[in-house]
Amino acid sequence: MDRSVLSDGQWARIASLLPGKAGDPGRSGADNRRFLEAVLWIVRTGSPWRDLHHEFGNWNSVFKRFRRWALKGVFEAIFTCLSGDPDFEYALIDGTIIRVHQQGTGANVWPAPSARVYAI
Repeated sequence: MDRSVLSDGQWARIASLLPGKAGDPGRSGADNRRFLEAVLWIVRTGSPWRDLHHEFGNWNSVFKRFRRWALKGVFEAIFTCLSGDPDFEYALIDGTIIRVHQQGTGANVWPAPSARVYAI
């Protein structure tokens, strides 16, 4: 079952941006490419973390690593590097493709139901 999203050329461009390489302080990442493929699979499918396929590893370990990288800004560096690549259009999200339900926009209802006065 082939789940790879990254081409070898794309991987060569971003491999040096990722933490956990040999020579970096701390523990080395077990397999940065497999981890990044797992994150891209989650983005592409919209699945919850618990549904991550076992080929990518333990879902909780992948999520914790994702969270650490997100806090460090690693994904911003990756997407900046790959933003001109047409194969990554699905990973770039903006407000033109995301819609909010009308009740989720935060608009006030005036007058509020508790402030209405009813004539008897």
